[in-house]
This record gives sequence, structure tokens and C-alpha cells, in this order.
Amino acid sequence: MPQAPAERTAEPEPHERPREAIQAPSTPGAGAFPPMGAFPPVRSARPLLRRRRVRDDARDKLTVIGGLAALSLDAMASVSYGPEAIVLVLATAGGIGLGFTLPVTLAIAGLLAVLVLSYRQVIAAFPDGGGAYAVAKRHLSRRTSLVAAASLVVDYVLNVAVSVAAGVAALTSAFPALLPYTVELCLVVLAVVTAINLRGIAHSARTFILPTVIFVGSILTVIVVGLLRDAPAVTAEAPAVAAGPVQAVGALLLLRAFANGCAALTGVEAIANAVPSFREPAVKRAQRAEVALGALLGIMLLGIATLIERFEIHPVEGVTVLAQVTDASLGHGVGFYVVQIATTILLALAANTSFGGLPVLAKLLASDHFLPHVFALRARRQVYRYGVLVLSVVSAILLIAARGQMNTLVPLFAIGVFVGFTIAQYGMVRHWLGNRGPGWQWKIALNGFGALLTFVAAIVTTGSKLAEGAWLIAIALPLLVMAFERVYRSYQRIGASLELGKTPAPPRPGPSVVVVPVGGVSELARRALAAALSLGDEVIAVHIAYSDEPQDRNRFRAEWEAWHPDVPLAIVDSHDRDLGRPLADLLRERFPDRYVFVLIAEVEPERLWERILRNNRGNVLERAVRRHTDAVVCRMRFPVPAEDDHTAAAT
Repeated sequence: MPQAPAERTAEPEPHERPREAIQAPSTPGAGAFPPMGAFPPVRSARPLLRRRRVRDDARDKLTVIGGLAALSLDAMASVSYGPEAIVLVLATAGGIGLGFTLPVTLAIAGLLAVLVLSYRQVIAAFPDGGGAYAVAKRHLSRRTSLVAAASLVVDYVLNVAVSVAAGVAALTSAFPALLPYTVELCLVVLAVVTAINLRGIAHSARTFILPTVIFVGSILTVIVVGLLRDAPAVTAEAPAVAAGPVQAVGALLLLRAFANGCAALTGVEAIANAVPSFREPAVKRAQRAEVALGALLGIMLLGIATLIERFEIHPVEGVTVLAQVTDASLGHGVGFYVVQIATTILLALAANTSFGGLPVLAKLLASDHFLPHVFALRARRQVYRYGVLVLSVVSAILLIAARGQMNTLVPLFAIGVFVGFTIAQYGMVRHWLGNRGPGWQWKIALNGFGALLTFVAAIVTTGSKLAEGAWLIAIALPLLVMAFERVYRSYQRIGASLELGKTPAPPRPGPSVVVVPVGGVSELARRALAAALSLGDEVIAVHIAYSDEPQDRNRFRAEWEAWHPDVPLAIVDSHDRDLGRPLADLLRERFPDRYVFVLIAEVEPERLWERILRNNRGNVLERAVRRHTDAVVCRMRFPVPAEDDHTAAAT
């Protein structure tokens, strides 16, 4: 090894050593490197690369506006069906019942304010995201945190399916000829949203900013113009929805209307679940986005409810409540179609809220060993790719099972999110009891009141939708919790086997042998045996012979003896034409207490299509050895150049 020059008095910087170690010799065939001073000093590029990486990471994260576009579409789009859900319930009490639309919406807006303030506190207390799961994990029990996580997972998956189905339903309503292709359209929309999110949440935010701005601007325009009108511009002429006997306005009816209208609150928690997706200062940006979401959603809900009472809107067959309000405010012109198209697009894109929140939640669950660790792997552009893909696949299965019908999925929607709301609120009560800072009393009162409201909403929603399929959610939540626990126990068992957390004994070499399966005498066998002899002192070649083909066995033995490679040979008979199992049995019987390395050589043509010509023996042998023994399997490639390369070499 060359010695350093005598005049060298200072050690190089750590970042310089790898660069110097790989410098080429000064002349071809030179046996030593030139003196260190012969090369000009090279400035390390690491600081520049680090700054560039920081800039790229910042670009792949969210601003406040980007956070609204990426994580709030679910809540924004709920304006199109939240007020309608209230009207459908209150209409059973006739005109008197519809007069309670604004009071019920005011109650929902009050709960929205409580949730926004609460989740603003959650963002500050849990900057790593996770929302209700993170709150329950710290202040409640592990089982409660898993219930919160399961409820969020169910809600995120259903949100994707419902949003895509709702968007496609609006499209097929405008173009009835597309109705037979409902499922296909749902899958296409889902594929587009998935592809956009695989490019990063910031990319999806930039893509969805314009539709979000158009939708919010359209709804605000409808509200402002409607408030300036004394009478509706257009009234719906379609027949009203047939209703049953008129009910009296009682507490139960108002509770049902309140619970149905609370569907407009789904998605409020998404920002708190994905705080790490924001640019620094992430907490401040996430809090501003949460407040902006609450303000916009509250204004739109109250504005639409006011117009419903002002224009005496009632359920009409084939016409949504939002469409009636838009007609009454803007008339049946260009403005009407702009609102309808913007609503259709935003409903389809509302699935993006789940793609922003669930992968982050899955990462936290994987870090706590409740999901496979692969969900914690982050690709380029800050993407948790496996969370995005699994969410897409499960949502696609739901859409196919429901045949793309929104009404089949809606009864399952919004139940899980209220469970998460309640757990988060109660957890924050425990948080303030343990952290009695300034104003802790009013914060406890706020969170306690919110927990009570969301608990009532969860009970009423589940009870009213039980016969419509809500029982599936009641079964899915405990099953998910059991699955989380099972994964956790498996990781605990694996960790105990690996003795994680303990300092292992020093490694010591043991007796070893390298086994080389040989199918015939060829250049492939020569290279495999040469590599094996370089790996270990003892090498043995193994040939699997079919017992019903003795002529092939005898021919191979004759070729081997003629070659005489000075490597021991074991010929193993296979009576059932199985290649892998006889090899595994040999390894267990002859080398029970040794380190065994199995070197499998295989041909790899340069052209991809030629690789289908291989006999797949390597995969069969590897699968059997890994399944039935503890041997270490090594795969050795024997590259075969293309025909043109052979021709060039020959000439």
C-alpha cells in the first residue's frame, strides 16, 4: 500500500478522503498513486447538494393555499351534500320543519368552530401529525388510539370511494349516455388522482388549486348575489320528492337533521393528520390552513342555509338543493353551469384529502409497529408510495363492489370520522388536565363540549343508518384493531428473536461449505465453481438426476470425469422429478451444523425477450432451499451478449 509523502503534516478533511481514494493512476499500469499535492484542491459539493436538497424538499411540501387544495377538498365539497342532508330530514315535517334549516346549520357551524379550534391545538401539541391517533396514544390507552386509527382509515377509504362515485354521478347526470360506463369512469378518475399523488402531495396541491379557487369563488358568488335578491331568479318546476306522513318537529327529528348535516364536517381533521406535509414552520402553516378551512366552510354552509330559507327551497326529484339555490340566485344561465361543473370536478377531486392524510397516518402506525414497516418508507417528492397505492387499490375494490353507486356507499360514510372526533376531543381534555397552562380551563370546556357533541352525533348517525349498512362499519372497526394488534405482536416476536436492544456477542467464523448445483458441463459450470472456490475452502458440486432417465445420469458422469475439475461431485436421485426438494434434503442431512452457501448460476441474455427462454431452474432451486433449509442462497449472473456483439467480437 503506498505511503503518504513525508512532507504531509495534516490529515485531509473527512469529506475529501473518498474522493482521493478513487483517483486514477498517473499513467496506465502505474502501481501507485501520485503524491497528494499533485492534484489541485477540490471543493466538496456536499454543502451545495445539501442546500439543493433542502430547496427540493421545501418545494415538495405544502403552503397554506396548497394545504387547502390538497387536504381540504373533502370538507369543501361537502357543501354540495351537507345542506341537502339537513333538508331531506327536515322536509318530513313540512314547511315548519324546513324553517329549522338555519338553526340546525348554526349548530353545525358551532361544532365546526369547536373542532377547528380543537384541531388547531392538536396541530401545536402533535407536530408529527396523526390527529386523533396521536392524541389517544399519548393521553389515552393504546387500544383507544387503535380505535381512532381504525376509524380514520375507514373514513379515508370511504371518502375516496364516495367522492369519486359522487363526481361520476354528477357527470352521468349531465351526460346520461355515460351511465352504462359508471364503474369504468370511477376507476379512470381514481387512477388519475392516484397518479397525481404519486408525484407528490405538493404537485397534487398545485394541480388542484385552480379547481378549488373556482369552486369557492362560485359558491361565494351564489351566496352574495342571492342575499341581494328579493325573489328567486328561477324556481324549480319538477315535482317535489314524495314524503311520508308529516312528522312533528321534535328533539329526535332535529338530532337526526343535525347528525345528517354533520357529514359536512368530514375532512376537518385531515390537516392535523398531515402536519409534516407542510413547509416550515409547519405548525404555523397548518394552523393557518385549519382556520382558513373553518372560516370558508362555515361561511358557505351558513350562506347556503340562509338562501334555502330565503327562497323556500325544498327537496325536488332529480334536482339537488345546491342546484336549486344556484338557480334561484344566478338564474339558469352560464353562472349555473359554472357552479355545477365546478361542483362535479371538486367532488371527484375530494378524494385527494384521503391521499394526503392516510399515507401519513399509515407511516405513524408503521413506525409504532402496527402496520408493515413498508408503509413508513418515503420515496422521492415526500411520497409514502405504499400508502397511496394501497388506498387506491382498496377504494377500487369498494367502487367495483358497489358498482360505482354513490347511494350504496353513503350510508357507511361519516360514521368513523365522528368516532375519531370524539376520541380526539376527549384526549385533548386529558391533555389540558396534565398541562395546565394559561387558559386551560376554557380549553377543557371547549374540548369537553366538543366531545359531547361529536359523541351524540356518532350515536345518532350510527343508529339512524344501522339498517342501511352502518353495521358493516361496526364490524370493520374492531376487525381493523385486531389486525393492528396482530401485526404488533408479530413484530414483538421478531424483535425478541433478534434480541433487539441487546449488545450481541462478537462474531466468530464457523465451518462452512459452498454447494453449487450443476445441470451440465459448460462454461456456466466452470465460472460457478471458480466463484465458489474463491468464496470458501470446501466446495461441492451437486447434480440432480431423474431416476427414470438413467442415460442422462450416466452421460453427465462421463462428461464430468472427462472434465475433471478437482471438485467433489454428489449426484442425487429425484424419484418424482422434483429439482428443489432433493437438494434441500441433501443440505439438511450432510451439513446439519455448518454454514451452507448455495451458489446458483444462471444465464442472463442481454435482450429482454430472450430471458423467457430460460428454464427457470434457478427459481425452483432457490424457493426449495429457502423454504426447507437455513442455507444462504447466492444467485450468479452469466451475461450473454446480443448476437451483434458476438459478430463484432468474432471479426
